[in-house]
Amino acid sequence: MTDDYERLERACKRIRKDNDKLLDEFENYLLNKGLKSKTADKHVKNIDFYINEFLLYEDAVKAKDGIHDIGMFLGYWFIKKAMWSSPAQIKSNAASLKKFYTFMHEKEMIKKEDLDDLKEIIKEEMPEWIATMKRYDNPSITNMAEVWGLEDFDCD
Repeated sequence: MTDDYERLERACKRIRKDNDKLLDEFENYLLNKGLKSKTADKHVKNIDFYINEFLLYEDAVKAKDGIHDIGMFLGYWFIKKAMWSSPAQIKSNAASLKKFYTFMHEKEMIKKEDLDDLKEIIKEEMPEWIATMKRYDNPSITNMAEVWGLEDFDCD
């Protein structure tokens, strides 16, 4: 067990190092696209949380491979784990993720089909993510199954 944990930690450390470079490149990309420094910084912070916290939370997932995990992140993990989560923050993160993976596509690190899928998932699932966030913040809902749309299950 310790060997597996140590192997995972080494892999995550390598990925974080790669992610630092990627985040610097992403910030420069945003600035070159004409975004103000404050706006670019917001996007970089959102992506830093996604690639260095969420994608490395249980496994060593590289940023380019994390494009398919957006639904789990915005529809569940972010809502539960980020104390600052809100409908506005979900939308902000979605915008950042679209910009980031567009950047990754332009660097030829991901396929166009994957980028298109990401954008479609965000478009289709955003209303449910927002509704879930509102249920999560609703103090009158005490059964967590209702929050997550699992009314047939008792999660209390």
